[in-house]
Amino acid sequence: MIPPAFILVRPQMGENIGSAARAMLNFGLERMRIVAPRDGWPNSAAVALASGAGRVLDQAGLFPDVQAAIADCDFVFATTARGRELTKPVYTPEAAMDHARALVAAGKRVGVLFGPERAGLENEDVVLANAIVTVPVNPEFASLNLAQCVLLMGYEWRRQTEAVEGVVMEMARTEFASGIEVQKLGDHFEERLEAAGFFFPEAKVPGMKASLRNMWSRLGLTKAEVQTLHGMLRQIAYKLRAQGDE
Repeated sequence: MIPPAFILVRPQMGENIGSAARAMLNFGLERMRIVAPRDGWPNSAAVALASGAGRVLDQAGLFPDVQAAIADCDFVFATTARGRELTKPVYTPEAAMDHARALVAAGKRVGVLFGPERAGLENEDVVLANAIVTVPVNPEFASLNLAQCVLLMGYEWRRQTEAVEGVVMEMARTEFASGIEVQKLGDHFEERLEAAGFFFPEAKVPGMKASLRNMWSRLGLTKAEVQTLHGMLRQIAYKLRAQGDE
């Protein structure tokens, strides 16, 4: 698959080009195209801000206008926050990159246009695109920095093309306790609580013990946590015995 080309249209500052390159590489995207940059190309400020993503800049294509930059693209998205008097489908970033993934999987070439920092894409740029991408931002402050917009689209591309779990439990060099380990922890707690006179009155004891057992199984304890709880109980028992001897 050929990932989308991110096309920076008339970018005004080299620093923003460099930051955009860094954002792209964060999400595995390296196909940058630059249309008529204001301060010329190559640009030392872009290299300084790329922070390790220099290869994106080294491989970037330079084009005189948008038409030349998208000439080989089968489908083009235009990112813009402004309302347009144009009849085009308007995608969220998530929906846009989902569609881009399907197009790329079918062997199509996709381009994404990003406008200059001051005012974004002009109508003459947008008319060349097949669809618009608009971020659901605060309508009273809808402007996004160029690199921010690139980062957002890059993130959605990565999310659509990589299987990433929504929630992952980091085990911190341990593993979940086995059923028998949790059972023995429950036995230990019951033993200490019995000695402390916790289980009272007699009629409620079975329910109290069942609630505790249910709690231990529900917590999803790690081996290290089980050992810590055992150690806490042993230390409490030791201190109580020592005080009794005095």
